Order: sequence, then C-alpha cells, then structure tokens
Amino acid sequence: MLAAWIIPKEPGCLTEQEVREFCSEHIAHYKVPTYYRFVTEYPMTITGKIQKYKIIEQMKEELGL
Repeated sequence: MLAAWIIPKEPGCLTEQEVREFCSEHIAHYKVPTYYRFVTEYPMTITGKIQKYKIIEQMKEELGL
C-alpha cells in the first residue's frame, strides 16, 4: 500500500485524479500511490523533521489496517 501526503501550493488547485495521472505518466506503475491525502502541513519534530511514523499511524487508523 502506498499513500501520498501532498501539500498543494494553493488550496483546491490540485485534484487526486491529476496527481494520479501525473504519477502514472512519470513513475513505474507499482510506485503509483493508492491513497492520496491533501494536507496543510506534515507532523514535524521540534528540529523540523517530518515525523513519518505519525503519518503511518494515522493512515493505518484511517484505512482500518
């Protein structure tokens, strides 16, 4: 399962279908994410690093995995 968290430059300027088409054209089919989530920010540490484990936990919870 691949999931993409995306922060668009402008809210509402990008759709899931546009991202899926772009990925399909530019990367291998097995790397194209199944799930897309548009967010305003990523969970960060105090030092400014993305907390990937929090993203994974949240996606597992949302998808019921």
